[in-house]
Amino acid sequence: MYYATVSVLALILNLIINNESHKNVLKWSGEAGSQQRVTFRYSFFLTMANCYFVADILWGILYEHHENSALFPLLYSDCVFYFIFIFLTMLSWIRYIVAYLDKKGRRSKMLLYAVWSMFTMALINLVINRFYPFIFSFDENRVYIPGTGRHLAFLFQIGLYLVTSTYMFYIAKRSLGEEKHRYIAVGATCFVMDIFLIFQILNSRYPFYAMGLMIGISVIHVYVEAGERKEMRIYDQIASGLAEAYEAMYYINIETGRYREFSISQEYASLNVPVDGQDFYSETYMNIPRYVHPDDRDFARGLYTKETLLKNLEGKRSFSYKYRVMVGEEARYFLFTVMLAKDKEHLVLYERDIQDDIKAEKQMQENQKKYASFSQIAESLASNYDVIYYVDAEDDSYISYEYRTYYGQLDMQRSGDDFFADQRMVIPQIVHKTDRDLVMNFLDKDQLRNTMKSHNSSSIDYRVMTGRRSHYVRMTARKTGDNSHYIIGIENIDEEVKKEKQHLKALNTEKELARRDELTGVKNKTAYTELERSIQGNLDNHLDYLPFAIVVCDSNNLKKINDTEGHVAGDEYIKKSAAILCEIFTPSPVFRVGGDEFVAFLRGNDYTNREALLKKLREQIRENLINGNGPILASGMAEYIPENDSLVTEIFDRADRDMYEEKERLKTIEAGQRANAG
Repeated sequence: MYYATVSVLALILNLIINNESHKNVLKWSGEAGSQQRVTFRYSFFLTMANCYFVADILWGILYEHHENSALFPLLYSDCVFYFIFIFLTMLSWIRYIVAYLDKKGRRSKMLLYAVWSMFTMALINLVINRFYPFIFSFDENRVYIPGTGRHLAFLFQIGLYLVTSTYMFYIAKRSLGEEKHRYIAVGATCFVMDIFLIFQILNSRYPFYAMGLMIGISVIHVYVEAGERKEMRIYDQIASGLAEAYEAMYYINIETGRYREFSISQEYASLNVPVDGQDFYSETYMNIPRYVHPDDRDFARGLYTKETLLKNLEGKRSFSYKYRVMVGEEARYFLFTVMLAKDKEHLVLYERDIQDDIKAEKQMQENQKKYASFSQIAESLASNYDVIYYVDAEDDSYISYEYRTYYGQLDMQRSGDDFFADQRMVIPQIVHKTDRDLVMNFLDKDQLRNTMKSHNSSSIDYRVMTGRRSHYVRMTARKTGDNSHYIIGIENIDEEVKKEKQHLKALNTEKELARRDELTGVKNKTAYTELERSIQGNLDNHLDYLPFAIVVCDSNNLKKINDTEGHVAGDEYIKKSAAILCEIFTPSPVFRVGGDEFVAFLRGNDYTNREALLKKLREQIRENLINGNGPILASGMAEYIPENDSLVTEIFDRADRDMYEEKERLKTIEAGQRANAG
């Protein structure tokens, strides 16, 4: 019974650790998708392994009583099935490997031809063995006698496993990341089966092949199946995080129509659309009368067929359309964007409620402002990142992903324990020296955490170095729906920046000069008024606006200088005042909004360092006051507080009040100096 014990334990262990995988053998629907094919073939291999374990268990039990002639027919039949299932495990294992590689080249075809040939010959020889025993036989005492054919069959099997193992190690050498580890695990499994088959040839009285099979299954479970499930969970979270910009996202199998939905919108969830489905095309067609506005139903019905969707995608990365959806009793416009996934086997459909955007667009048109069409916005949002970092918000561990250009799918490239520390090491090596402080501040852990508390997303544009050349990229950060991770994407925007520069170069210089102050060269009151209206428009339409602060300044003693030294000296005093502000608040814009009044609009690095910059300005002014050399500027600052501020003028007024308090302090210092001099 000790022989049967090993296979009993192997069978139990296989059923436990591969519980989910065993279920997939019953779910095969004939889909052509490569992932479905891999899943089914691995499940079939596990099933054949279980059948082998059962045959091996029965062999161990029956052979203990081989002297009983009544049991001999069962013993002989079990021996035949023993060999059949050995070769079925070999056949299903090689077919799984070919599906896993998803290759249709010469090497894969040779593997399939070889394994099918060996399996066919094995079945023929088992039939022949009944009449001319050369694989196995029993003597007059019903003692099992292994034949030469058995050894040859095992040797052919050993040779096939050895070739397959070598092939997998060869592919692993040319691969990267987690994929490399998986190929090594599959190759090692073939090698383990080889070793235990050799032991089985040398001694048929011990269940060596069952041991090797179970070790191999355990290796695949730990290093391949479990790893892929973990990645799929991560991909789901990434998709859910990216879905925050939309009401819902659908991932649809083009051929079968099977789909999966990602949605975080509570309003959209009230429609009770299923999270997973079997046929996107027919289910969507049937749901149109329930959800679509009556006037738009005919239009919607013509969209959701495989042929129509693919035709609309010809020659394009994506296409968009919109119609009204009934949410409760209200009809709301939704924008739909369809794009082809990287694997060319799936469609990605984005749905976005644009009812509020349409209202805002009409208001902006009244002010004769041009905005990009919503379809272009959707196409821009649907563009793919070159790199995605998936960062744990608690312990800072991370995984990075890149799109592989050859296979066209997301691949894990590296991982680490501290994303922010690693980036501090990488930034000086790849980021342009002028932009390093900007990127360092953006990726400061505390700064990013505070930004994500008040904004759905945040982004910066900067330059990276490739050899001696630089090109522009955009880094965008957002949080996952459960706030457990940051998703940080990087995309190449070099062409976009070049086009923008060309456009700026072609602008009417007369129009630009009209917004410049002739005396100081800084922007004038007209330019500030336009900036104020633009910011106010964003606040009125409840659009996210990046953090900013306003600094209000007033030149002291200008009237006295004009009266005593003349207007030429007064003009020089104003120019020096502007020069100090431009030197300290670089590159933030400075505006001359009155005779001796200035405004600085702080954003980016200047906003981050606003307190230090204001302190630097005031220290410079106090030094000028003490030395009696240089302009005297009173200054005040106020920051935009999203939850409190709805008017830009409110922020300006706070800064203005702060400035007048500083003006009084400067007058006190000046009066003290005059008293000491007297």
